[in-house]
Order: sequence, then structure tokens, then C-alpha cells
Amino acid sequence: MLSPAQEFTSTRAGAAPGATATVGAAAATAVGAGAHAPVRPVVQRRAAPRDPYFDNVKYLTILLVALGHIWPYVVEGSRATRALYMFVYTFHMPVFILISGYLSRSYSGRPEQVRRLLTGVALPYVVFEVAYTLFARWGTGHPEKPISLLTPFYLMWFLIALFIWRLTTPLWRAMRWPLAVSLVVAAAALVTPGIGPTLDLVRVLQFLPFFVLGLCMKPEHFQFLRRRASRVLAALVFVGALPFTYWVTPSIPMNWVYRSRSVQEMGHAWLPGLFRASVFFCCTLVLVAAFLALVPARRHWFTVLGAGTICGYVLHGFLVRGAQYTGFFEAHPWLATPGGRVVVTVGMTGIMTLLCTPPVRRVMKCVTEPEMKWAFRRDAGEPAGRR
Repeated sequence: MLSPAQEFTSTRAGAAPGATATVGAAAATAVGAGAHAPVRPVVQRRAAPRDPYFDNVKYLTILLVALGHIWPYVVEGSRATRALYMFVYTFHMPVFILISGYLSRSYSGRPEQVRRLLTGVALPYVVFEVAYTLFARWGTGHPEKPISLLTPFYLMWFLIALFIWRLTTPLWRAMRWPLAVSLVVAAAALVTPGIGPTLDLVRVLQFLPFFVLGLCMKPEHFQFLRRRASRVLAALVFVGALPFTYWVTPSIPMNWVYRSRSVQEMGHAWLPGLFRASVFFCCTLVLVAAFLALVPARRHWFTVLGAGTICGYVLHGFLVRGAQYTGFFEAHPWLATPGGRVVVTVGMTGIMTLLCTPPVRRVMKCVTEPEMKWAFRRDAGEPAGRR
């Protein structure tokens, strides 16, 4: 869903556009003045290529997000499917949030960064929040359903959360112990009932440590995870975690992985609930590290799809909710059989792959990545060094 923060490298391939005359004028001035020092050419800046590893992570994670949204409709009566659903839900959003934090490290509130935040996160949130509400009015037959930008509908919570997290990035970057502070904030939200649905703050605050962890990570941390020994260990973790999840899934409510309620609202006293949440958080970190270690670092056929995950994210919800509103799964009960679950899984994987393709991204660019130059001052989209 997020493109990597732009980095710039110096090249020897000549001057930047429009810089030839400047170099020539400088040389003439130097010669006329009797200077013998060579004239330094203007250094051209260009964006560094995208890292295929992060695009791979984003594409594979968005697939898990979509599967996590469709499996509940076919999970009834299958302990194995419920266990797989819980297993995926334990780490897929933390991975996505951690990567979002890592790719937000350069955010400092510069005008061009604020512009990208408004056009690439805030605007899609407003557009699709309205669109999903209107879709729900049609699907549920309740035309009076209000449109509220303060109460995220369905999967829109992530966009408003990302807006808040990224907007506060300079604050976390300025702290000496940002991760520790974010954990305290998350714990406070976890034991504070009645926060309410406004901006889905319970979930925003409980997922906050994963974003801050991403802000704190460095390239060498990912290099360590991609070592052969780390990958072998990660595979062993997954092999052990799957049967363990199958064993414990009947006794663990899904609210623990949704992170949308306080421990009191889930029926626990605050201290035992906080301890249980801490254990669950540690388990999540292990699975997050294992998943990141297993993602291939080389370019593959699906790498290009990592740039279009925002399209897959905001669009697949219409298909999922559309199936719910029309009673699609009730009309086709065979989809809840083992073979049907395979069909649902393969079908959603294919749909998400299609939604992340470059053609869909180009069509959706007007609402997911608009430039909107008319809405900003001319210097709001230019790097400080070019003004």
C-alpha cells in the first residue's frame, strides 16, 4: 500500500536537466578570472530503484489480509480453517504496519511530504469511507445509514490509523525510547474500556508499537532476517506454530487478534488481561520476524504488484461485503466444504493479484495517488533543495 521513501543518489551521468548552461557559465567565469581549479559538474539526483524485497512483503501480506476477510464466511464447522484464520490474523496486519513504519522513517513534515500524506492517505480514506457507506446503504437496505468520517467503516480503519501514525512520526523520531513509550500507550488503551469508535482509536493505539518498531528498524535488521540461518529458523517457527495454533484455537477468542477492544470488554480483569496480551504480543513479534525472514528478497513475477497494494486493499472489500449483502455464501453452501474452501482461497488470491496489477493502479490513480497540484502551493511538492 505504501511506496518506499524516496532516496537520492549522486551519478556521473552528466548534469541535471537545465544545468548545462549553468556549468558553461561557471566555466567561462572561471577562465575569465584566471582560475585554474576545475569546475565541478552539477550533480544529478534521481530516485533510487525500489527494493523488490519490500514489494514482495507488501504483496504477500495483502493476500493474507484479503484471505483473512473472506475466510470467516466459510470457517464454520472447520477447526483447521479457524486455526489457519487465527494464525494469519496474528501477524499479517502487524507485518503490514511494521513495514509502513519502516518506510515512513524519512517523514519529517516537509511540505512535499504533507502533500503526499494528504493525497495518498487522507483523500483515499474520505473517498472510500463515503463509497463503502453508500454501498452498505444499498446492500443492507438502510438508506438512513449516516456517513461519518470519524467512525471508520470496515477496513477503512487502517487508512485513518496510517494517517495518524505517520503524522506523529517526527514525535516518535525525537524520543529517546519511542518503542517503550508506544508500548505504554498501547497498554493504556488495552485496559481502558469505553474509548469508543471515534477514529477506531482502540485499534490505532494497540497496533501503534508495530509502527514505531518499524520506525526504529534499520536496513541491517532486515539483512539479518534474510540470512540463511534466520530463514531456516523461521521455517521451523512456522512449522511449530501451525499445530500449536490448531491446539489452542478453541480456547482463544478472535478479539485478541482483532485488537479492537479492551481486556475488560473481553471479560478479563485488567492485570491478568494485560499479562495475557503481553504474551500474545511476544508471540506476534516472533511470527512477524519469521514471516519477514521467509519472504524472498529477489525480484519475482509478483514483485511489481507490491506497488499496487493500496488498490487491492480498498477494492477487495466491495467484493467481500457484496458477497455478504447478496447472501452469496448462503446460496452456495458447498463453499463451506473442504473443496469449497480451497476454491474460495484460490479465487480470492487471483482476484487480489488482479487488483494489484499496474493497469488497475493506473485506473485508480485519480483517487489513490492523485497529484492535485491545483490544491497546493507551487512549492509544496518540491524538495527543499530545489526551491
